[in-house]
Amino acid sequence: MDYDKMMNNSSVEFGNIPPQAFLLGLLSAFDNRFQASADKFFSQITWKQFFAIICINICKESPTINELSDIMGSSHQNVKQILLKLESKGFVEMIPDENDKRKQRIRLTKTCQKFCKKNDAESQRIIGKIFEGIDEKKLATTIKTIMKMERNISEL
Repeated sequence: MDYDKMMNNSSVEFGNIPPQAFLLGLLSAFDNRFQASADKFFSQITWKQFFAIICINICKESPTINELSDIMGSSHQNVKQILLKLESKGFVEMIPDENDKRKQRIRLTKTCQKFCKKNDAESQRIIGKIFEGIDEKKLATTIKTIMKMERNISEL
């Protein structure tokens, strides 16, 4: 969507929306559009499944479902469903925790690692395109703003 064009569209009235509400709507719409685009890019998995892989990858040790849920900002049930689909595709495996057999840890498989390596260059190109024309200072400000909003949400 071309927001500049939409702002001047006589059938839509943005003028009375407070900037905070406008930003939340913009972030929601962006998330929807990004997810749809990413789902088209990956033929084997969805964006949410790939996001789970990214989050597992940034963990220093194989995370539990609860730990992964916290990182992803999603419910235990939703993350479990994502992981079951990834497991059925051979991308993750659930292994018992060495110290607490009640816990299961999530580990990426060689199949997943090959998939990530195969798609890395194109993923980086797409990310570069999304952030084209946005300087580092503005990006840093955006990150700080969203992180503050995230902390504020946790206090609700």
